[in-house]
Amino acid sequence: MKITLLALASCLIAAPVMAEDSPPVAPVVSPDGSLYKAFGGHDGLVRITDDLFVNIEADPRISSFFEQQKIPHIKDMLVEQFCEITGGGCVYSGKDMKTAHKDLGITQDSFFALVEDLQKAMDKNGVPFAAQNQLLAALAPQSRDMVGPPAG
Repeated sequence: MKITLLALASCLIAAPVMAEDSPPVAPVVSPDGSLYKAFGGHDGLVRITDDLFVNIEADPRISSFFEQQKIPHIKDMLVEQFCEITGGGCVYSGKDMKTAHKDLGITQDSFFALVEDLQKAMDKNGVPFAAQNQLLAALAPQSRDMVGPPAG
């Protein structure tokens, strides 16, 4: 887990700064769909996302960020986003990360807690370590738009 977090942290530092007028979009890292297959296709992504939210709900560091009534929609958007990034042919239809996370008070520590919970879900579902790192590296630059000043 520490290796993945270190890889994610280095991606955050090394990722290029995006233009202000262009929302960052996570790149498709596997146009041939091989990464999508490594995640178990659509059904695998759904299982991983379901397990992610089991982990989040049990995680006092971040559980308060998620309103119960919004979780089904958030899960759908994550599956779409993961599917697009992994080359599954989906198109993410949700809000950009800055808009979706505005004023939530997400800290860098909160972001890393979510990454830990996601990694646990991927481990539980047998996603190969290299595939996990590819997804996390694609998602890492989004932290710039998710992490902000404390809420309130």
